[in-house]
Amino acid sequence: MNQNAPIPFRPGPAEKVAFQRRELGDILTLYGRMVAAGEWRDYGISMLKDVAVFSIFRRAAEHPIYRIEKRPKLATKQQTYAVIGMDGRILKRGADLKQVLRVLEKKLIRAVD
Repeated sequence: MNQNAPIPFRPGPAEKVAFQRRELGDILTLYGRMVAAGEWRDYGISMLKDVAVFSIFRRAAEHPIYRIEKRPKLATKQQTYAVIGMDGRILKRGADLKQVLRVLEKKLIRAVD
């Protein structure tokens, strides 16, 4: 019998940043309105160690047109939430998610003929 058998490595639960139910509700409300308007078609959610990202796509097989990021470590310096455009520009940053999402709601307002 081999007494030097390797001990299986089981990493502990990794801490991940995630959107809370209220935050996802706010994001999905806006997403639903934009889908109904025909502007957006797909989304993706990533939960990583330092950031949670809600990516918005015009079509399923392309780069996201917007990213909504939550970075709790930046809460005291640059604010927790950010909306980032396709080109990497930060469109809006803030501590209140609803205020940050307003930059995307402006895209929904159009003149009626």
